[in-house]
Amino acid sequence: MKHIRWCGILQRIALAYLVVAVMEIATKDARVQDQSSSGFFSVFRLYLSQWIVACCILLIYLSLVYGIYVPDWEFTVTCGTRGNLSPPCNAVGYIDRKVLGINHLYQKPAWRRHRDCTDDSPHEGPFKRDAPAWCASPFEPEGLLSSFSAVLSTIIGVHYGHVLVHMKSHMDRLKQWVTMGIALLLLGIILHFSHAIPLNKQLYTLSYICVTAGAAGIVFSMLYFLVDVVSLRYVFAPLRWVGMNAMLVYVMAAAGIFEGFLNGWYYDGTNNTLVYWVRKHVFVRVWHSERVGILLYVLVSQILLWALLAGLLHRAGVYWKL
Repeated sequence: MKHIRWCGILQRIALAYLVVAVMEIATKDARVQDQSSSGFFSVFRLYLSQWIVACCILLIYLSLVYGIYVPDWEFTVTCGTRGNLSPPCNAVGYIDRKVLGINHLYQKPAWRRHRDCTDDSPHEGPFKRDAPAWCASPFEPEGLLSSFSAVLSTIIGVHYGHVLVHMKSHMDRLKQWVTMGIALLLLGIILHFSHAIPLNKQLYTLSYICVTAGAAGIVFSMLYFLVDVVSLRYVFAPLRWVGMNAMLVYVMAAAGIFEGFLNGWYYDGTNNTLVYWVRKHVFVRVWHSERVGILLYVLVSQILLWALLAGLLHRAGVYWKL
């Protein structure tokens, strides 16, 4: 219990879903009707209270990130600043260290690959001899404040769903999704390249939310057009199979449970596992490139394989649900 990690991606998802679910329940009196003739902003007006909550969340997040004073660390890390988004001196990490405790944070954060920490950056490698002390310190990428801002992504995603419910015309739905997606994407890019709010997944900054939510809206619009308008449903059937057995694919593939089981089989030493052999001899050596080989291995073993398996389970009517 002294070193348990309290936060994580599933906890973040649960928090975001909980907040949005409460908001949906609170606004359940909004009538489900065709809003296609009521203008572009009809769905926004229908759920105005949710967007007010989203604005409040954004204001609180920005106020804390740029307003909290981050003092020097206990072990020779100099900060003494406000509004700093650098790895050691950001308010997101400071709040997590004070509230959760440094022993309950993620022990191998992405900043270990920072150029100030290793010569192998952006890949992980041995620390430089003169690497700053914060390189070896923990950081929680799914911490309190960054999870708070992650609720905004969920609210935007729910808005895409509201459009699907309230607008019945394909064209009206696509206009809403594409327009909002492009607007968010451009806003995020402008914020980043103007150095106002840089893209940072670890801190879940506003620019990161805009870019990811905007890109998601554009990709969703493309898939909707191809599947529901053009009716290329057979081509994209594997995506449907994976979605219907998402729990199985996440646990066995994304979480690495199945690959971990296979890693129990090895020869000559624990480093020569079955997974290592397949990746090296079937993919890397064939293509004479480690990067291309690993990419193909991921596409085949963690996407294509599980899509086909999900298809077989779908055909048999077997679904893993909670």
